[in-house]
Amino acid sequence: MIWLCITSLLSITQVTSDQNIDTNRIRVFPAANQSIAGVFQVSNLNDLNQPQYTFNASEARRLCSSLGVNIASKAQVQEALTRGLETCRFGWIDEHFAVIPRIKALSTCGQNRRGLVAWRASVTQKFDVFCFNESDAATQLKDATTDNPLNRRDYSRQTQFLSKKASPTRTTQSTSSSSSFLFSFSTPKTIDSEAQPARFVGSAQSPAGVKAILITSTCALLLTAIIILAYIKMRRSRALSSDIKQQEYIQTEEWTCVKNIKETNTAAQEDETTEVDDDAS
Repeated sequence: MIWLCITSLLSITQVTSDQNIDTNRIRVFPAANQSIAGVFQVSNLNDLNQPQYTFNASEARRLCSSLGVNIASKAQVQEALTRGLETCRFGWIDEHFAVIPRIKALSTCGQNRRGLVAWRASVTQKFDVFCFNESDAATQLKDATTDNPLNRRDYSRQTQFLSKKASPTRTTQSTSSSSSFLFSFSTPKTIDSEAQPARFVGSAQSPAGVKAILITSTCALLLTAIIILAYIKMRRSRALSSDIKQQEYIQTEEWTCVKNIKETNTAAQEDETTEVDDDAS
């Protein structure tokens, strides 16, 4: 029964992680409906509406997938950096380490370094995540080459470069309907001083979460009942053992008393016999 509860809880937890996230607590940088070279940073907001590091390496990858895009690679974040992306928070990338893109050196961001500052932390460490919208990046490149006819020859090369840098083992996801609905990003602009909450549409609470809570509560009650029954059984066993020992002690005492009485009677009879013999003589 215990193993059944644990297995059910793990399966419900897996289903819950695959469900749509609570988008009311998600913030996209830079600003809503914007990206730079298809790259944007996703943070989780706490109860005070402040960003906090929440996702480990696997959770970061699942988060981008749930948004209909892929986790960004190092080359893609580097390209966004050259186009003006600058943050002050670490985010996971596809190569399983966290980075901060910095254009200007700042003592409070990225160890006062410039460029793509990397942190090869444990995969269980909590950070934000950089996601990549491939179709949006292609659209931005196309718009850039349309505005500048001299760069039209480089458009195909840049598109191929982004495609080759994408992870070959990553499953390509459809971004035609979901990505257009969730991310209708415009041409890159100057980074806003303050990021805005993402305008996603999703369920605030998944029914699977309620099931997980119910199963957890049921398992806790079952474990408590098992512990109580085991304790009662142990107390009864101890009480029974004590009663048996007490009965054995009582029987031993009774047998000792009977034996002493018999010995006393025998000794008295012998004394009487001796006195009779002495009187006869």
